[in-house]
Amino acid sequence: MNLFQAVVLGVVEGLTEFLPVSSTGHLLIAEHLMGLPMKTQQQKDSLIGFTAVIQTGAILAAVLYFLREIVTVVGDFAGGLFSPAKRDTRGFRYALAIGVGCLPIIVVGFAAKDAIKSIDEHLVAVALGLIVFSAVFVLAERRATQDRGKDSFRAADGLLIGLAQCIALVPGVSRSGASISAGLLRGIDRVSATRFSFLIGIPALLGAGVLGLKDATNNTTGTTATAVATVVSFVVGYASIAFLLRFVSSHRITAFVPYRLLVGAGVLVGVAVS
Repeated sequence: MNLFQAVVLGVVEGLTEFLPVSSTGHLLIAEHLMGLPMKTQQQKDSLIGFTAVIQTGAILAAVLYFLREIVTVVGDFAGGLFSPAKRDTRGFRYALAIGVGCLPIIVVGFAAKDAIKSIDEHLVAVALGLIVFSAVFVLAERRATQDRGKDSFRAADGLLIGLAQCIALVPGVSRSGASISAGLLRGIDRVSATRFSFLIGIPALLGAGVLGLKDATNNTTGTTATAVATVVSFVVGYASIAFLLRFVSSHRITAFVPYRLLVGAGVLVGVAVS
């Protein structure tokens, strides 16, 4: 992998990690377009590890963007653990919902990691994920009442949104798209659902990046290319977060559906003629 390819993949990751269009799917498409799909198992593991590591750039951008909120959440959770009175506060309930929401994807991701690697190799799976899950966006927006905000979160909300996030282990679905849709179906307003989606994604994606570091820095991808792509992902990811939070305050997530359908159809056509 050369530096130009690394920069391209860093931009793709930063742009798509938080938008409801599937970063994994777009990275896989970009890798195929640049001729990067690998043949040996070591090469495949290297590219998967590279993808996991450069995601940490975008996730670190989320940590920086939400740093004050993260500190508050951790403080509220810790306070509730040691003070019965604080367990009845809105802050503790929100922190508990985030903690519960983080768990499903960690458990499912670890248990199904081999199956996920196999699915990630197939562009058709990406196309189907983009096309089929777009219907969920439409359903979620049609049924959204948005009469609940941050202060109304409960552990049950965290669990259900966390379970929805697991669906995004299928490339093309979109982690943010799945979790935001679940939040809307729970009656949560779009901005609160989006912020919650960002927060529950941080631990799992950081963990995946750490686990993928060894494979990502072997001779196939290289340490320099990985570092460059991660930095680019961080910068672009920060801008992407700011954009999406402004966007969802006045637009539905169905605004991304035409793009998802177009890319999905394009991938199917590309696979058919190749």
